[in-house]
Amino acid sequence: MYKYDSYDQTMVDERVIQYRDQTERFLAGELPADEFQQLRLRNGLYVQRLAPMLRIAIPYGMISSRQLRKLAHIARYYDKGYGHFTTRQNIQFNWPRLEEVPDILEELASVQMHAIQTSGNCIRNITTDQYAGATRDEIEDSRPWAELLRQWSTFHPEFNWLPRKFKIAVTGSREDRAAVQVHDIGVRLVEKGDQKGFQILAGGGLGRTPVIGSVIREFLEKEHLLTYIEAILRTYNRYGRRDNKYKARIKILVRAMTPEVFAERVEQEWSSLKDGPGTLTDAEIARARNAFELPEYEDLPDSDPEEGLITGTDSFKAWMTHNVIPHRVSGYAIVNLALKATGVAPGDVTDEQMELIADLADKYSFGELRITHEQNITLADVRKKDLFPLWQILSSAGLASPNLGLLTDMICCPGGDFCSLANAKSIPVAEAIQRRFDDLDYLHDLGEFHINISGCMNACGHHHVGNIGILGVDKKGAEFYQISVGGGADSNTALAQILGPGFARQEVPDVIEKIVNLYVEQRSEDESFFDTFHRIGIQPFKDTVYTS
Repeated sequence: MYKYDSYDQTMVDERVIQYRDQTERFLAGELPADEFQQLRLRNGLYVQRLAPMLRIAIPYGMISSRQLRKLAHIARYYDKGYGHFTTRQNIQFNWPRLEEVPDILEELASVQMHAIQTSGNCIRNITTDQYAGATRDEIEDSRPWAELLRQWSTFHPEFNWLPRKFKIAVTGSREDRAAVQVHDIGVRLVEKGDQKGFQILAGGGLGRTPVIGSVIREFLEKEHLLTYIEAILRTYNRYGRRDNKYKARIKILVRAMTPEVFAERVEQEWSSLKDGPGTLTDAEIARARNAFELPEYEDLPDSDPEEGLITGTDSFKAWMTHNVIPHRVSGYAIVNLALKATGVAPGDVTDEQMELIADLADKYSFGELRITHEQNITLADVRKKDLFPLWQILSSAGLASPNLGLLTDMICCPGGDFCSLANAKSIPVAEAIQRRFDDLDYLHDLGEFHINISGCMNACGHHHVGNIGILGVDKKGAEFYQISVGGGADSNTALAQILGPGFARQEVPDVIEKIVNLYVEQRSEDESFFDTFHRIGIQPFKDTVYTS
């Protein structure tokens, strides 16, 4: 994984000193609240419903065991003993004291971490596929390109005050696990004959106006990645609206201009940047790639992890089926830890669990792990012969639920329990659904099924692209939940369709059960919910929910 050089470390250390001074001046009454607001947001600090919330960057979701132990320490000594992994592969702490945030940032800097640009109208954390570098369907490792974008975008003087926040995702695999079609910019590695380059999408996003991004360039040579992205940002910065924050995202601009006209404007802007100083040299690309050297894999046979087992095979087999996927190297596997135990807020992890997972990463996965945009954790390089002992440890720690990608493996924002923007609570809804469907045999029979929950229109829970999306809304001071059906966030990205009027919180599990039962009745053999919905349409679901 990428490690700081002396320039990186100096930059982050100086930022901590700067923010400490800003915080002290604010607490002393020397810095107005409105000025301090913008400064704290640039350092990841929000003021939420009950307390400040600090969002810490985990670039493209990759983190070392040493860094995870530091997060466990921060959870224990500066928070309430847990953290929350987000859909942008970051971690949030919900209870830090404002005056102690500079201390937390100093602790983070000691392990090459920071909270820079995790908020504000700037380029946010670059995200990518959690299996990058390890999966069999990969065209090319996307992490070096994500790192180049991260370095280019951090403190970029021209793009530090954009019309609105800006999100970029990169994928190097044939199967999209980074949801590139619903980002402000999506970067997809593609092949053109014997050449590899990028397909560029722009204008995607969720929130108040969900939009699937448009392809604005089918093929871009690798050396031009930064200059072309800069041309997109310049076009957005110039023409994006600043008079109305609800119409300020790039998706509104692309739709207003039309993708074709927007692409023309980008090409015009790019003409002055192409082949200029921002063009990536072979040496610079090699530098980024060298930061992601392959682990020292052993020469291992592609053995069966279940061979020779006598006890625990059924539970282990279920975990193997749902939480373990093939690795590109013989004798290894990719392991997923689903942080979705019933009764625990999706994405939450305790300090003790972080310490344990760090130990497991050291013992079984070269000291590295990945945070996924589904709010889970991946150990990307586990020897197959270690899968059973690893599973035993995870089982005893409550981290081996074999439900990855199933109905109870929900994406869920913190909602009204924490967020001051939320219209309704999300976590109790997730728990109620988990308890209603707390039967692994039934979940395994249902197969792949994605429920996403957001507490407001900002869509931090990505409800627009869930097979079932749940949105909390305010109805005359009462919490109600609007249900959408038919979304997807993989290579077949689709926006879910709203069923109709919302439901009270206690009604939601019944509604979900009706939808699931209809799917079971209507599906053909091995047909996913997504495919069934798009075959039969929304009307049968409306009839079932509102008339039965």
